[in-house]
Amino acid sequence: MSNKVEKKVRSLSFDAIAFALVIISVILLIGKWIRLKVPLFQKLFLPSSIIGGFFALLLGPEVLGRMVEATTGDEAMAFGIFTEDMYDVWAELPGLLINVVFACLFIGFAIPRLQEVWRTGGPQVALGYTISWAQYVVGILLAITVLTPIFNLDPAVGALIEISFVGGHGTAAGLGDTFEAIGFPEGQDLALGLATIGILSGVIIGIIFINWAARKGITNTLAHPKDLSTDQKTGIVQKENRESAGELTTSPISIEPLAFHAGLVGLAIFIGYLILEFFVWLEDMTWGSAYDLYLFEYVPLFPIAMIGGIIIQIVIAKTDRSEVVDRPTISRIQGFALDILIVSAMATLSLQVIGDNIVPFVLLAVAGIVLNVVMFMFLAPRMIPSYWFERGMGDLGQSTGVAATGIMLMQIVDPENRTPALQAFGYKQILFEPMVGGGLFTAASIPFIVQFGPVPVLIAVTILMIAFWLLGVLYFGKNKAER
Repeated sequence: MSNKVEKKVRSLSFDAIAFALVIISVILLIGKWIRLKVPLFQKLFLPSSIIGGFFALLLGPEVLGRMVEATTGDEAMAFGIFTEDMYDVWAELPGLLINVVFACLFIGFAIPRLQEVWRTGGPQVALGYTISWAQYVVGILLAITVLTPIFNLDPAVGALIEISFVGGHGTAAGLGDTFEAIGFPEGQDLALGLATIGILSGVIIGIIFINWAARKGITNTLAHPKDLSTDQKTGIVQKENRESAGELTTSPISIEPLAFHAGLVGLAIFIGYLILEFFVWLEDMTWGSAYDLYLFEYVPLFPIAMIGGIIIQIVIAKTDRSEVVDRPTISRIQGFALDILIVSAMATLSLQVIGDNIVPFVLLAVAGIVLNVVMFMFLAPRMIPSYWFERGMGDLGQSTGVAATGIMLMQIVDPENRTPALQAFGYKQILFEPMVGGGLFTAASIPFIVQFGPVPVLIAVTILMIAFWLLGVLYFGKNKAER
């Protein structure tokens, strides 16, 4: 965060910070209540965190505050129904909580043998990477031909499609300091807006495709959207369908299990911090000072926190004989952090920035949506040897609205898990998430564009796109399996 904002946050009292967290928790509950009361939001499967974030956005400085000031000339409600202190705290939460989200990715996750990952999830890996690299190709082409020369936007705008669509709100919010460091602070607001468009388009287009597949009889596993369960529509799990959210792997007398697992997440973040600081120091001592080439000073902590989590998981796999690390508990910590992150990111979104750059925003959104749809329809049946529609829906959802959207669409199209779609999608993440969709390359893409320029990066991502395209079509696509 900038020094100015950092000093301001530090000057806030503990009570102000705590109250801001209380209010944002209440907003999350309001988002859930609105989802229960509005059937349209249920049909769109909008997360309560996004609904709550929109609620806070409407009643905050960007909408209500501006309306009151425009009609009365009074700045008494400059921050809407909220206070400036709340807004300052919320603005910093995404950059902090994204570290928690990524540190949790692999802790407690039993990593299978690489051969099994490649055999089952390989087609998804090839398709996912092809789409992600293609998003960079299209985005950077737009940047160097239209967005930079005509609208005078930073060339880093070319990375926004992948950051927003595959990375989602968490990644977009977590890169705020990076955008600010390169002198492109409006990039974060544009990315958050695109992430919202991505989730909405992913759900809507996914449901359209599911209805199309139901009419055409493309699969025999399909659950028609009209037949979705009450659990899926409302997001309330009925009592008879509920599962444990986690196991008590440690005695609360010694340490509360939630506190133990939170400690592991904190340790992963700390390990990531040490690794990142080491590389920042190494860069400054070597190639940075020698060639004026700096990359790590622009890299945020969250992808390195993920590496910290991987290191912890490797140690756990070798030493945790009592199996005290419970993956569902880690997932609850991750989910909580992500919900609060999304609410705070949406609540502090700058609509003025999007309005000032509405044409570039629309161009990026349309380009990303069209690209994802074309890639799904053209490549999924050619890359995935069996059950291409069920398995491809996961990649379509993730390429537009993060992994959760992909999982949701797969659960709709294959509710009884009669195909290898969910397993293959899970295996894919092992080789996919560390690099793109918020991984190392996603975080480093902006520094790469800044240091090397957009054209060399465009050449590199184009080569990678073609390589994974050929891998998927010529290797996995030719290896047809029996259905």
